[in-house]
Amino acid sequence: MTPKTLLEREEEHPQTIVSEVGGRRIIVMDSARWVDDRNRDRDVVVPASYIGVLPARMVGMHRPRGVIGHDACLGVEGAGIAGLWFLEALGIPAATADGMSAELGNGPDLYAHGVISRLNYPAECLGVRAGMSVREAAELMRDVDPVDVEVGNKIRREVMETLDNGRRIVVTDSIVWAYPEDEGTSVLVTAGHTGRSGASFLVEANPWAFICHDGGFSKNDSGVKGLEITAQVGLAGACIDGRTAPIGDAFRGYHEGLISICNGPARERGVREGMSVKEAAHLLLIGGG
Repeated sequence: MTPKTLLEREEEHPQTIVSEVGGRRIIVMDSARWVDDRNRDRDVVVPASYIGVLPARMVGMHRPRGVIGHDACLGVEGAGIAGLWFLEALGIPAATADGMSAELGNGPDLYAHGVISRLNYPAECLGVRAGMSVREAAELMRDVDPVDVEVGNKIRREVMETLDNGRRIVVTDSIVWAYPEDEGTSVLVTAGHTGRSGASFLVEANPWAFICHDGGFSKNDSGVKGLEITAQVGLAGACIDGRTAPIGDAFRGYHEGLISICNGPARERGVREGMSVKEAAHLLLIGGG
């Protein structure tokens, strides 16, 4: 079989260049299947496919500069956006448009009318936000250099509040990302479960206090068993209600979550079930002497 020419491949994978600045391009197309090695490194691709795991694999193998697709109205188990985190692990900024703001399978409509609904961490680092237009998000991906394009963990960590005595609230997605300087000083707001294994990491890190996720409580309340273990060593802690914020995303937990349960040492600092995670974190910070 004779190898296909570049022109033949382009005819099979129709791509429309809608913007080019300094050699970096925004490319619109109707399908993720049409992303190819022409797009490697320099192009932000805007395919009007859902960004599930399968389309993300098709796109990710060619490592474009950024990806914006369609969320297919999320669907069962969030299948329409599941590929965002596949691409995140590859270090590729990616986002989706709200399914009611743009047509599936229509790249020009997605680019012209789409509104961002979901995004991954590399895209967040570039300034992409939910509610902005697809066009604006694509321009950010085109113009701003990604801070971490390596394959592997993407550690999110931010100090939210600091007292004069140096104590602070630190939000990070997992307790395994506690730093030595957190010992005895930080209220760690994380989004892993508060089961037995989570408790072992908490006791080892020995922060000032903590808020983790309840994991939906799970069988025999195993998702919150760590509250008992940490209470035994005097470590104040509480859990994010899994009905109010997703496990694994501490930032949404901090800003959107409510407390489902807390241990005795946290209750002594004023924490109560049903209060916001942000309020509970502040009470944990200022309490305890």
